[in-house]
Amino acid sequence: MPKMKTKSSCKKRFKVTASGKIKCGQAGKRHGMIKRTTKFIRDARGTTVMSEADAKIVRPMMPYSR
Repeated sequence: MPKMKTKSSCKKRFKVTASGKIKCGQAGKRHGMIKRTTKFIRDARGTTVMSEADAKIVRPMMPYSR
C-alpha cells in the first residue's frame, strides 16, 4: 500500500496538539495595522486553536499528524 501524501501547505501552517486540536497562526496581521484597533492587535498575538468546522477541512490533508 503506498503512503498517503501530506499537503505541503498544511504541514507548514498547522500543528496538531496532544488532544487532537489543530493549532494555527492568527489571521489578519500581515498589513493594514494602522486601521486595526490596539485590542485587535494585542488579541491576535501568538497562535490560536482552529474552529472545529475549519479543522474538519484541514485534518484529511494531514493524514499522519495525529
